This record gives sequence, structure tokens and C-alpha cells, in this order.
Amino acid sequence: MQIATASATRAVMLRRATLAVVVTLALCTASEAVTAQSTPDSNALLTQARAERSAGHRVEALAHCQEVLARWPDDRNAQMLNIQLLSELGGAARAGGLAANLSPSLSPAEREQLQADYASHEVRWAQGIPADATHPYADDDKAVADIQRIADDPHAPADVRRRAQLDLLVALDQGDRAREALAEYVQLKQEGVQLPPYAENAAADAMMQEHRPREAIALYEDSIRQDPDPYQPGDVDPRIGLASAYFEAGRTRESLAMVDKLVADEPRWLRAPGVRGAKQNARKVDADSTDIQLHEDAGELKSAYQRLAAMCAEAPGNADLRRQLAMTELARGWPRRAAETLKIADTLEDEHDAGANLDDAEVRGAVHDYAGAQAALDQAQQQAERSGRVEDALSAWDRQRGWQFDLTHDNGWGNSPDYGDRDQETQATLASPLIDHHWRVLALARASSAALPEGHVARDRGGLGVQGFMPHWSFYVQALPSADHYVRRTDFEAGFNWAISDRWSWSSDWASAGADVPLRAQRYGITGKTFNTAVQWRASELTSARLALYRDRFTDGNVRKGWQADFVQRLHTGPNLSFDGGVEVSGSTNSETNRPYFNPRWDRSYAVTGVLQNVLNQYDSRLWTQRFEFAIGRYEERNFASGVMASARYGQMFQAHAGLRFGWGVSWHWQPYDGRHESRVVLDVSMHWGE
Repeated sequence: MQIATASATRAVMLRRATLAVVVTLALCTASEAVTAQSTPDSNALLTQARAERSAGHRVEALAHCQEVLARWPDDRNAQMLNIQLLSELGGAARAGGLAANLSPSLSPAEREQLQADYASHEVRWAQGIPADATHPYADDDKAVADIQRIADDPHAPADVRRRAQLDLLVALDQGDRAREALAEYVQLKQEGVQLPPYAENAAADAMMQEHRPREAIALYEDSIRQDPDPYQPGDVDPRIGLASAYFEAGRTRESLAMVDKLVADEPRWLRAPGVRGAKQNARKVDADSTDIQLHEDAGELKSAYQRLAAMCAEAPGNADLRRQLAMTELARGWPRRAAETLKIADTLEDEHDAGANLDDAEVRGAVHDYAGAQAALDQAQQQAERSGRVEDALSAWDRQRGWQFDLTHDNGWGNSPDYGDRDQETQATLASPLIDHHWRVLALARASSAALPEGHVARDRGGLGVQGFMPHWSFYVQALPSADHYVRRTDFEAGFNWAISDRWSWSSDWASAGADVPLRAQRYGITGKTFNTAVQWRASELTSARLALYRDRFTDGNVRKGWQADFVQRLHTGPNLSFDGGVEVSGSTNSETNRPYFNPRWDRSYAVTGVLQNVLNQYDSRLWTQRFEFAIGRYEERNFASGVMASARYGQMFQAHAGLRFGWGVSWHWQPYDGRHESRVVLDVSMHWGE
């Protein structure tokens, strides 16, 4: 996962402007020094300037150098040192202009050094907002080309070429050319080069773009060992990248602990000595944003949302925070609210960049506006086609709009009145790629059977269907002719789901010979028309309630009516861990009794439910989770005594990579039927391929 904020970009732009200001101030300081002092010894001043430069005090060194030039303008040593200092401080263009007028001219080695300085600054300048928004990589590519010429020049000094190789690695990563950056990194390692911290950070970022977090961790950690805190105000803290790499590698606790500490340690405001007022600490904003994102990715959505809402209230003009808030709202199940928040963010920006388009695409895809999602992705690709985030989004979109395959299989053992001593059910669904952003063609196959006391029974069907999608709507129609000899009746099915708002949804399903009819009824040639409808209220991922009603009309004249209601509340949320508790009540009636399948005149049940789920292991897109469910309550049936009912299920899901996952589980059910407790154990497996 690559986490990037515009605050980092602004920091770099600020650094670029700061460098220019520093050079100007240095020149002013030099002039003041001339007035304040009257040292006639140019050699002494130059010696002092070189000492300041060696100590890293380039502004002070430049002041001494300017003092020499003010008195002895033709002093070549002072001219050379002046050019070098200007170049190192960021005034590479000014240094180049002075060098062009130097007489005698610079030696080839000195010119190469100056060009290398200029190319290095080009890399930094390219981190800002591009001069041409329609060609966002133009500045980066120019920097890469200039640095490549120096690195490939056989006449350049060895140290200049080596520096150019390191700058090239940084420029390639910055220009979203991660594969080329890593190729440069491999070449440097083969040559036995010990990378400086800034180059290691660039290589680590390229590793993250290529989904290699373990290797990125080693690079980030080594760069921090070489260059520990504190860091320059304009530099990105490598510990932010390290925290993200820890998370992607499944080291969640280390990741959250590191980024939490960064948030606690970074001051909100920066104050300069002797200057009134303070400015916002951009690194604090980066740490807060990353901390919120990682906690959100770990499942702590409520706290992430609350912190982002508070930050947006404090900085209402920050478009990046608004967009992050919108994506958190989407994760909490509020796509309409997320869309409104993105609209607000759009009004705060002059340019709709690739990241903004990716956010728009994700929100539109969540509500089935696939045409809008495609348009937003196309625009993001035009703006930043080489971006790792854009490439990942396009890959996910290709999986989402492409072929989808689902397979489920259940095997049951027990003495259930509807399933007998043993039963099995298999269903396979193949969905075509999206057609015109609205349609899919389905091919379905279902096979179920049971070993009843009176003999074997099967219900086998296969057929075709169509799915449709509109914003906030999905629906389907399908026809499944019978392939068994018990009930030769084609099952026509239809249904829809309507997201009325961010909180309310309504779904309904109808079948002419539905799978809800007991298999025992199938054994006697009985089928029926089934209809069920449900309304759900979902406040967020924490709280939901649902009421479902159903009505089945059997071909033997029996009419079954029923209802089921449940309420679920999140009781605990931790990193990659959650526990939900709830209550479930249901009831049904049958118009006829004494049928060859279980059909009590009326029955009621109520139960307390719980669901515990957590992540066992994670590495990039590979994910392994487990889930434990239980329910315990009472069951009442007319003319029979009530009794305890209980059920439990343990299951796991393994996602081998994005778009391919497998699941398995085992469940146990214990419930009275006609006053006698009977149990059933079920093993279920599943597979999904697509998105």
C-alpha cells in the first residue's frame, strides 16, 4: 500500500521556495558582512568560507565568499567557490549563468560537477506541481534524461558519475518508473555501492509500488540507522514509509505503534527563534494522515472517521483531508455522503488530479455507476498512467468488470426432518464481463440431494440469467429448467436490491419453484412459489437491524408465512479484530398440517448471537482470516414443549491474491423438531474468482 499526501508535495514546493529565499538572504547577509567588516585578507576569508562549507554551513560560507568578491571581483578562487555554493544551495541556474561568463572557462570536470548539481535540483523541482498539468511527467522525464547523460558520460569524473547514478534512482522512483528504479538499484548493489539514506528511501518506495514490502522494510530500516531523527523540515520522514511497509507485510502492531509514536512526537506548530507566530508542521499532518489511514485499514473505522472529521473542521480548506474523509465515509457504508464530501473537495482545488479521479471512481463503482467509474479511471490514466496507485486501480477495475466465478458446496450429516441423514448442495455461477456498463449474462448450475429414510431425493437445475445495474440499484432474472425426475418444472427467478439511502435498503426475491421448498417435499413431487422481502437499516459498520418477510405457496395447497428480525451491534473493535453481538427472533405459520415435510402450525424462536472475526495473517494482497459465529436461544412449536436451540460455526477465508479467494467452515445445529432435539453438522467450502 502506497500512502501519499499532497502535504508532502507542498512541503517539497516549500523547500524549493525556501532554497531560493535562502540564497537571496545569503546575498543580503554577505552585503551586510561587507559593511560590518573590513578584512583585507582574501585568503583568510576564503579559508573561513571553506571551513564553513565543510561544516555544512553553506549560507555562512556564501556570505564570506561574497565579501571577497565585493572587494576583489576578479578573484577566481572566490568566483569558483561562489558558483559551487550557489549550486549546492539550490541556485543551480544562477550558478550556471555565472559559470558561463567565467574566464578562463571551467574545466570539463568542473562543468560536469555543475551540471550534476543542476540535474539534482531538477529532481527536487519536479516534485512540485507540474508546469503543464496535461503532461505531469514532463519535468521528471527531463530530469531523468539530464542525469542519464551525466551517468553515461565516460569523461565525467567517477564521483560525479556515481552521484548521477544515485540521483537517477531517485528521479526514476519519483517519476513513477518503479521498475526502472529497481533495475538501477540492482546494478548499484552488484557494484558493491552502499546507498546513502535518500537513495535507500527512493528504492524502498519503488519496492512498495511493486508490492515488495519485506524488501522495502530492510531499506527503510537501514536508511534510518544511517540517518536517524531529526530530519530537515522539507524532507519526508522515512518512518512514515516504514510504518506503511510494516502494515503491508502483516506486522500490524509494529506499524501502528510506530506511526502512533510519530503522531505523539511531532509538534503541531513550528516556531522560529525570534519570530512571532508559528506555522503548521507539515510532517505532523503527514503523520496524522498516515496514522488514520493505517488504523482504518486495520478495521478501526469509527475512530478514523472521528479524527478526520475533527481535522477537517480545523482546516476546512484542506482538500486532501476532505478526500480522505470521503473514503472513510465510503468504508463505513455511506456512499452518498462520500460523494458529497468529494464535491466539497473539488471546490477547494484548481486541478482534479489522478488521486481525486481514483477516489471518484471508487465511490461510483460502489453504487453501480460503472460508466462514471470508467470515465474517472480513464482520466486518471491519462494524468498519471505510470503511478503505482493508478495501475493497481486499473487492475482491480479489470477484475471487477471481467469474468466472475463462484462455487459453493455444503455437506451435511445428521437427522434433520428436511434433510435426512445426509445431504449435499452445490452451486456454481459464471458471470460474463460487464456489457455496456449495465449488464452481465449468468450461467448457473445447482445440484442438491438428501438421503431420507424413505429414499434418495435430488433437485438439480441449470440455466441462464441476466444481471442489471443502475446507480443504487441491482436486479436479476433467470430461468433454471429442472434436470431431475422428481419435479419437472422450470424455476423462474427474479429479484432486486435498492439502496434507498446510506442507511436504508430494500431487497426482494421471487421464484416459481424455489430452493426454499424443503427437499423432502421434492421427494413427493411438491414444489411451490416463494417470495421474500427484507428491509435493512444500517447506521454504519457498527449497528444494523433487519426485518424479513416471506410467503411460500406449495403445490399441495399449503401456504407458509414467516418473518425474521435481527439486530446487530459492534461490541469491540481492535486492530484486525472485531466482535459483534445481536438478537434474532423469528416465527412462521402453515395453513396445512400433516404434510410429508416439516410444517408446524406455528413456531417461534429467539436467540442471542455473536460473531468474532480477526486476521490471522496478511502480506500485501494475500489475506487469511477466521470467523466464529454462535447463537443460543429457545424454540417453541405449537402442541410441543419449548426447548433450547443452539448453533455454532467456525470458518476461515484465504485470499491467495487479489481476485482469488477460498473459504471453508464447519457448523453445528441443535434444535427441537416436534419436541425432540435433533442435530446436524455441515461442512462448507467456497471459491471466488474475479473481484
